[in-house]
Amino acid sequence: MTAVPAAEQQQQQHHHHQPARGVTGDDTSSSAELERASATAVHVQQAPSDEKDKIARILSACRDRDLEALCELACSEKGLVDDEVRRTAWPILLGVHSGNKQVAANRNWHDLSRHRDEDQVRLDVNRSFVYYPENESEKQMDERKQELSAVITAVLRQHPMLCYFQGYHDIVQVLLLVLGADATGPAVARLSLLRIRDFMLPTLSGAESHLHLLPAILYAADPDLYRHLSNAYQPAPFFALAATLTLYAHDIEGYGDIVRLFDYLLASGAVMPVYLFATIVMTRKKELLEIDHDEPEMLHSILSKLPKPLELENLIHGTRTLFGRYPPERLPNGAWRRVSSNSVLKTTPNPQALSMQSLREGEQLFEKHATEIRRYDALVSARKRIGALAYRYRRPARWTGAAVLIAVLALCMRGDSAGIVFRSLGRVHNTAWGLFKPLAPSSAQNLLRTYIRWAGHVVE
Repeated sequence: MTAVPAAEQQQQQHHHHQPARGVTGDDTSSSAELERASATAVHVQQAPSDEKDKIARILSACRDRDLEALCELACSEKGLVDDEVRRTAWPILLGVHSGNKQVAANRNWHDLSRHRDEDQVRLDVNRSFVYYPENESEKQMDERKQELSAVITAVLRQHPMLCYFQGYHDIVQVLLLVLGADATGPAVARLSLLRIRDFMLPTLSGAESHLHLLPAILYAADPDLYRHLSNAYQPAPFFALAATLTLYAHDIEGYGDIVRLFDYLLASGAVMPVYLFATIVMTRKKELLEIDHDEPEMLHSILSKLPKPLELENLIHGTRTLFGRYPPERLPNGAWRRVSSNSVLKTTPNPQALSMQSLREGEQLFEKHATEIRRYDALVSARKRIGALAYRYRRPARWTGAAVLIAVLALCMRGDSAGIVFRSLGRVHNTAWGLFKPLAPSSAQNLLRTYIRWAGHVVE
């Protein structure tokens, strides 16, 4: 199966040139619902005969809120067919529906406090809409950029804990072109808090947890390729960051391809972009094996760029197969166990789970995950302090002083977040002893361990 045919791309581009601008700010109104129902009914009649049946089944699943059927149709060949259908289906896949109070328009965001990342948003919006839509005037492009800026700024001001990342605008512009300005805000809010929340944390730690699954998937599916790429994984497979972080919207240049891929990703769990990247890597095995194992920079350079042409239907089929054979829970080396329970990888395994969550729940999970990361960072900092202490007092005559300083450090950490970290990740005396034992002379080890054991009880 080749990439989306040119004829289909032209049909899809026609739809995004005419976005749903007629939808009012109150998307729950009965008039808007009737208008949309009328438009989709006409669309079914005008569709090519080979697509009518699928479109009818998609719209039926939307009316019945049958997420299982809708997801299967979105993942099947050609996905949701075209943008007219996507305008109905995508909000449902993201848990936005007429009975949801969160659909209220973002009319009053101008009155909210300015978000800290708005300067970066402005810079990125000015670089948006590079590849699509085509053949629009400068005035039309300026209007689209204003709409994009408004949607992003509204979501950030309404949920100020979210941290903007470069590439976020690439995701939002796809939703904007399909859904129209008024319907995009609620969809982006739910996507941000319930689907890509890990990428909007204060640090990259949440995103890295996604990347660390990639080696485990390759190890399970193709051990030879895994070993060949082992040097390129260090310290993490950052070559996959841009693609997975932006749901591939930053790297895919064809509009028909990216909206088709969004059909699949929105109908799948939050882990699917990583499985898709693993599938892409495995399809390039021959090319990658021709590069020497000891040239990680060259491997990284190749892996950081998507192949062209992108045979999307084949890749989607391969990804579904890969996920079925090696689900996250069965990945080797405890890869899945190391993922936080607050990560979207575990809280959003499918659209059904997402649809049951509120934005408030997303905010709470965000705060829990952010706190967890801060505690981990405190642990890393404490380990560095202890390591530096061990090096400073590496001479036998100084080990008594080192033991006393460890006790002081323990008292300082008492009740501090670092103490919480030690309790959650292991007893402090085991942590410290593991660092000091190789450096301490045998004559000082008994005294040192006594102080370290006492320090562990202090922080516990």
